[in-house]
This record gives sequence, C-alpha cells and structure tokens, in this order.
Amino acid sequence: MIDGHTKLFGFLAHPAAHSLSPLIHNTSFKVSGINGAYLAFDVTSDGLPAALDAMRVMDIGGFNLSMPLKTDVIAFLDEITPRAERLHAVNTVVNRNGHLVGDSTDGQGFVDALKQENVRLEDKTMTVLGAGGAGRAIISAAIDAGVKKIYVFKRHNATFATLKAQLENWSDVVSVLPYEDVVNMQRAIAASQIVVNATNIGMAGDQASPVTDEVMQQFGPQHVVVDVIYFPLETPFLKAAAKQGSHTYNGIGMLVNQAAGSFLEWTGQQMPIDQVITAVNQAVRKRVKS
Repeated sequence: MIDGHTKLFGFLAHPAAHSLSPLIHNTSFKVSGINGAYLAFDVTSDGLPAALDAMRVMDIGGFNLSMPLKTDVIAFLDEITPRAERLHAVNTVVNRNGHLVGDSTDGQGFVDALKQENVRLEDKTMTVLGAGGAGRAIISAAIDAGVKKIYVFKRHNATFATLKAQLENWSDVVSVLPYEDVVNMQRAIAASQIVVNATNIGMAGDQASPVTDEVMQQFGPQHVVVDVIYFPLETPFLKAAAKQGSHTYNGIGMLVNQAAGSFLEWTGQQMPIDQVITAVNQAVRKRVKS
C-alpha cells in the first residue's frame, strides 16, 4: 500500500512505457514486503539534466536508464563505479542523500543468470556475437568472472578498429574478429563451451539468425547457448541451437538478474528471483499473444 513513507524508484527512457522494469521491481517490493514503488518516466536526452535535479530534490531512491541515457547520464552524476567507467555506461543510479552514484549491473546479470543454471564461466571459452552495449557488458563481466578466452565477432564497419583496440585492451583473453569471417566463427564456436547472441537479430517477428547454416552446424550438446533477446521467448537462433542438442537460455535470466543488482544496491536485500521470473514470463507470453 502506497503511503507517506513509500520510497520511489524509477526507469528513465524514451519511450518508457514498454519497459518490464516496473513489473520486475514492484513484484519484488510486494514479495519482499518493502514499502517502495517503481514508475517509468519518459525522459529524453535533452530533459535528462532537469530529471536528475528532480530526483535529488524529491529524494527518489534510485533509477534505471536505457540507451542513449546510459551514456548521457555520466556527465551529470557525482560518481561512477569502476565497471561503469570501463563500459562508459550506467544502467543503475543510487541516490545517497543527493549524491548520485552510477553503476552497470548488466554484465553481472548475465553471469548471475548462468550461475542459477549451474553454469560457471571460470576457465571457459566463450563466443560473443555482437559488441554493442549488451555485448560489451557481457564481455567485461566474463573477464571479471575468470573466463579463459572470449572470441568477439563484430561487423567490420567504421567502428571496428576502435572497438577492437578497446576490448582487446581490457584483457589479453579477448580477440575481436570480423563478423563476416565465417571460417573463424566456425572455429571459435567449435572451441567454445558458451555462445552468446548479443545482437538484436531474431527480436520480435524477425525470423533471421545471427549465424549462417554452416556456423550452426558447429553447435552441439557441449554448448550452452544464450540469446539476450527475450521477446520472443525462443528466437530462431535458440530453436536451431536446441535442434543441435545445445542447452539454450533466453534473455529473461539476464534481464531479471541485472535488475536484481539494482534492487540490492537500492534496498540492501536480495530480489525474489523465482517469483519475478514467473511474472516476467507471464507478461511476455501475453505480449506475444496480443
């Protein structure tokens, strides 16, 4: 029940109404018995400075952000964590008496989701398809988790050389290769135990796959295959990998666990993961049917 003691949290994005974050956090508050409420606010980059001033004045406990606000917000924060600095991206802000601290929980959300499935990254070889925001967060967290080798495939465009230098500078376990290099992609996946689609290929009604048929033939029962997409719950990529006998997981685990990181920073409590995942699965199924 909302009363005069209710602590407010929020999600800043443009657009914001589509977000599952209010469902995730309000379910968590209810199950945990925390007197909190979480709302979505439609905020553009131009409106961000005023929004942050309001957060301080109204003593809002914290908030999440989506792109491009994840990078735009950094200039207006008082402090950011080392992992947010490495990524130059913030998805979580904690308001400590007007002192705004930015963090990135996305990558750790990926690691924690796999841990729940008894999949550890230590000494494993990974292939990551895509080096956008989600891909970089996963790569960063995997390095911290002790992965042995990460092959990253990125489109060979104007940003390729710069991003290759950046990611390979993070750790000598990272090798960035052109997405178009099918032969090396086949070799990388054959050598990997974990394969991640961090692109948006296969989202919503898209029936495309992020890999060719030749590459898909490299998948087998020895692989854990993760797609960061959760709408639909099973992408064409995951369907094809499952047919090859791979163990497949969609993006709901990462979505909920990155939110759990925010929840912990704001409340000091663990998120009730199982109940939240159930609620999110139900919501996504409804969206698919509508």
